Amino acid sequence: MTQANSPVKTGIIGYPRIGAARELKFLSEAFFREEIAENEFYQKVHALRKSNLEFLKNSGLDSIPSLDFSLYDGILDIIQALGFIPERFQNLGLQGLKLYFAMARGYQKNGRNAVALSMKKWFNTNYHYLVPEYDDAVAPKINAGFLISALKEAQEAGIQTRPVLPGPFTFVKLTRITGSKSASELEETVTALYKELLLVLAKETGIAEISLLEPYLAKDLSEEDCELFRRIHKNLISAVPLRVYLATCFGDLRNIISAIPELGYSGLTLDLVEGKENLRLLDSVSFKPGFELGLGVVSGINIWRNNYEKSLETVRRVQEKHPDAAIVITASSSLLHVPVTLRNEKSLPEEKLKYLAFAEEKIGELRDLRDILNGSSSPDVLEKNQELFKTPRTAADTATENRVKNLQASDFERQPVRSERLKIQDQAFGFPALPTTTIGSFPQTAEIRALRKNLRSGAISRADYDAEIRKHIAACIKEQEKVGLDVLVHGEFERNDMVEFFGRKLDGYIFTDNGWVQSYGTRCVKPPVIWSTIRRTAPLTVDIAGYAQSLTAKPVKGMLTGPITILNWSFPSEDIPARESVMELALAIRDEVLDLEKAGIRIIQIDEAALREKLPLRRADQQEYLSLAVQAFRLTASGVKPETQIHTHMCYSEFGDILKSIDDMDADVISFEASRSSLTLLKQLRDAGFETRTGPGVYDIHSPRIPSVEEFTATIRKILDILPREQVWINPDCGLKTRGNAEVWPCLENMLTATRKIRGEQA
Repeated sequence: MTQANSPVKTGIIGYPRIGAARELKFLSEAFFREEIAENEFYQKVHALRKSNLEFLKNSGLDSIPSLDFSLYDGILDIIQALGFIPERFQNLGLQGLKLYFAMARGYQKNGRNAVALSMKKWFNTNYHYLVPEYDDAVAPKINAGFLISALKEAQEAGIQTRPVLPGPFTFVKLTRITGSKSASELEETVTALYKELLLVLAKETGIAEISLLEPYLAKDLSEEDCELFRRIHKNLISAVPLRVYLATCFGDLRNIISAIPELGYSGLTLDLVEGKENLRLLDSVSFKPGFELGLGVVSGINIWRNNYEKSLETVRRVQEKHPDAAIVITASSSLLHVPVTLRNEKSLPEEKLKYLAFAEEKIGELRDLRDILNGSSSPDVLEKNQELFKTPRTAADTATENRVKNLQASDFERQPVRSERLKIQDQAFGFPALPTTTIGSFPQTAEIRALRKNLRSGAISRADYDAEIRKHIAACIKEQEKVGLDVLVHGEFERNDMVEFFGRKLDGYIFTDNGWVQSYGTRCVKPPVIWSTIRRTAPLTVDIAGYAQSLTAKPVKGMLTGPITILNWSFPSEDIPARESVMELALAIRDEVLDLEKAGIRIIQIDEAALREKLPLRRADQQEYLSLAVQAFRLTASGVKPETQIHTHMCYSEFGDILKSIDDMDADVISFEASRSSLTLLKQLRDAGFETRTGPGVYDIHSPRIPSVEEFTATIRKILDILPREQVWINPDCGLKTRGNAEVWPCLENMLTATRKIRGEQA
């Protein structure tokens, strides 16, 4: 029996797989371009994975995860491992890695064609997962070879791990049933497959334990959901010869925690950062002696140093309530959501770096907390940490704070009402039926990236850089006119990222050199860090927007990122309330909007791509967030004239349950991602009486496919079967920066040809 207050240990449920220098991204993209063969790809992936494991072993971590290293997405790994292959991919004649990436990216080759799996946000993070599909042709069959290989790789290196897999309950809840099979058939199928998968892994590798990650438990669960979870896990745990640990994240377990002790787990990992209620909930349950409690006291989604005093207080409270438990100090979620290491940060001064912790540093924080609790740490470790939190990091900005405090109700209302504005705008612009545009960005080619690199290194001057960027803008405007788009964009060639670009022009931000995190697949982002009060001290985009507009008689959209998206795609300060930062950002964007209007920009797009990203998982907590988001957007746009048209854009999330709030933002036109979700959003828009004019994405820009004119025509007809023609715009589903020119222009030409065809039919 475990003794009371036995030594504390450390563990995590996931580690970044992209590599400190984004090695996985560049390896994958080289494989996609057929520059390296499959064998070479696997060899280099194995080396990167082994390097991660060796670091974790040498760091002193007590419990090291495995199977968390995915080539693209962890849910896609389970889709492949269970043989959960939709019919359109079965018909491609592909196997192994090529089939895996076809499901992720779509496929178009040798006359064979398949649209990629839908992609959605992973709960309340900036990571995206691929949505499993259950159609009538799915014929599941365990395909565990790549998982077995990864486990044996760790064993051969002499590294003992605890495998971590997405859990069956979350997999069932995230799966989209697209055929005639029932939810009960899905449950039975997935439960049986997980049993078989775990038995195969145990037999082939000798593993004795596994963690199942069930983040869906942090959402509002009905009694039917709770019963589904109990049924799946009880059946699974009783059937496998493994110690099974339940891992959760992103919130609390208020609906299900009472059932945990009876299901036969060997341990439970809880998020005590976002799931603050979990600490109280732990008081209400008892566990058998020796039960492992993983306490997620170090943030897995933000990059600030942990306050040791607060974490120690939390752990000691749990030790007092559960003296027979085996305590493991861990991160609140997988460390997938933070950058790899501060070792590669050369630009930030020590007085700022000392406040930050990336994945490597968070492992060190876990070790420090463990050693303090076990009495094996030197006193100065805690003292140095306490010093960080004694005084505020920054001074207050009274002028900006007063501007936020003095906002009036009229600052959030645009006049006249939208229906009247749209009549004015229709008269002013005279667009044809089904106006066409793009979301904003055009391909960031090797030439563009080289320009940016040369500017940073000093190889070219700012004047030379600006002149070259203007040449790219002029060429892009010319090509858009040639294709026949109605509303143009300047292409955003001067922007490395839609948030970092603005952050670098605003006071209050700091920036990392290599703080990359994975957004999806090979897409990595480098979020800026909110350090202090945010304010705009000079125009951000007016010069470049004015230049682009001077090149054409057609309207060119002014392109801005909205305040909620800038906040959600930044690492926010933990000592500045979110509302303060959002309103400061909204005022900065408002000032830019008004300056763009003065410069003659008649259409301004304020992207809120990440609106849903930080939406609380619990419905009871959502209205406060949504109210703030609506207020912030209204503040950015309420000062413009009626004839100035305000657009926004949102992507890769489920919006059906928040459509009223989106409509309340009072934009004139919104473009949505819709192509990967089979246009299911459109019926929700119609049924909700959605008033904002809408551009449902008619093709998936994250896939290298080039849809045909016939495919575009069919898609547009489906849209018009649901939404009235006067409400619809035609556009891709997201920005085009990650694609190549060889794909972009044929796609747009086909899109425009199809649009003109439909216009002619309905004239």
